Amino acid sequence: MPSASRTTTPISVDEPQLEGRYAELGPYTIAFETFRSDADPAPYFVGLPDDRCQCPHWGVVTNGQVTFRWADHAETYVAGEAYYAPPGHLPLVSAGTSVVEFSPTEEHNRTMDVVQANLASMSGATS
Repeated sequence: MPSASRTTTPISVDEPQLEGRYAELGPYTIAFETFRSDADPAPYFVGLPDDRCQCPHWGVVTNGQVTFRWADHAETYVAGEAYYAPPGHLPLVSAGTSVVEFSPTEEHNRTMDVVQANLASMSGATS
């Protein structure tokens, strides 16, 4: 049976704000993410429907806290809590937060294509 852990999954994203390790297991992507500073990644989702993440996520906060914001409400999860974030959310993450998150790979990849394009556009605008 395939498995992944924070220690065996290579770092895929190593930015000042985020360390991300991602492994595909069957039809799901497992994310081990650690946020080094407060993060409001809303601008990265521009271009997706309603400019919000359209990928569902199931996860566990292992340290810190994460808030998911929808058009009509927000929900905050802290260390030790499991969550489900359906499509249509925007995350807000506190510095020092770590999560383990499970997402359908196909939806995750579609979302990350838009996020990566926005990141590239923003870094090109500041160069």
